[in-house]
Amino acid sequence: MIVRLVLGILGILWLPATDAQPCGGAPVQVQVLGSSGPELADQRAQSGYLVWIEGKPRVLVDVGAAVALRFIESGASTADLDAILLTRLYADRTADLPTLLRASLAQNRSRSLPIYGPAGNKSMPSTVAFIRALFDGTRGAYRYMGELLNPLAKAPYKLQPHNVGEEANRLGVRQSPAAIYQLFSNSRLRVSAMYVTRDTAPALLWRIEAAGKSIVFSGVGDGTGKYAEALAKNADWLAVSLDPPQTTPDEIAGFAKETAAKQLVLLENAQVAPEREAEILELIKKHYAGPVGFARDLACFAP
Repeated sequence: MIVRLVLGILGILWLPATDAQPCGGAPVQVQVLGSSGPELADQRAQSGYLVWIEGKPRVLVDVGAAVALRFIESGASTADLDAILLTRLYADRTADLPTLLRASLAQNRSRSLPIYGPAGNKSMPSTVAFIRALFDGTRGAYRYMGELLNPLAKAPYKLQPHNVGEEANRLGVRQSPAAIYQLFSNSRLRVSAMYVTRDTAPALLWRIEAAGKSIVFSGVGDGTGKYAEALAKNADWLAVSLDPPQTTPDEIAGFAKETAAKQLVLLENAQVAPEREAEILELIKKHYAGPVGFARDLACFAP
């Protein structure tokens, strides 16, 4: 894959990218593992993004179909992951999770692996319930991998699933639509999230801060609302789904401008014909002055 630095006639900057190589040239980089969304179009994997910190893959955001293969192609190992984050419990964001975790058993991981995702409602399970439905040793779909959840079983490591906002729910705390949850931190990074919708399929906006950089994933079509601006403010790298009619180029450009994002990447654009990409970028550049481009499988971006 060759990613152009300049779209000639438009003068639009295309963010730096590499193919099938570990991202390691900058303190923080984001690698696209899957860019097609639910369509599986153009031989691209579904939703998946990997954050590299100091040359190591530390955070995986979504694990759609074929993302496990892209993960291996990137040169990453699950032994290095600090956390897995799920934007939504749709198949195109979770389908390869069992495959990735099965492979992880042979990758020398020796510490617990946190998985964060949405709480449930009447239409969708919670992340904890979802993980248990997959891997519970008695009733799970993949019960042969039940050692990952069973505290008494011998396994190289254990999964630690978490529902975002669960503690507030348990304590009976009234949660504002703009509530920001501080979820995970270590010496390398901090992770926070907020809901962009709690309706039929609860969905999350994620912010990852590391090495003085902030990375924001608005991986759903309704992730550019006024509440989302609080978490996305001053992001060094902002990813937004181009998901017409939910999000239009004008809305995305306005969101990037209002949040003062330094770079903008458009995700899950398989439904957009290639000949329309230049037109969409031109529309965005009318309102947003920063560098902008489309995600492609295995492309690496430096915030």
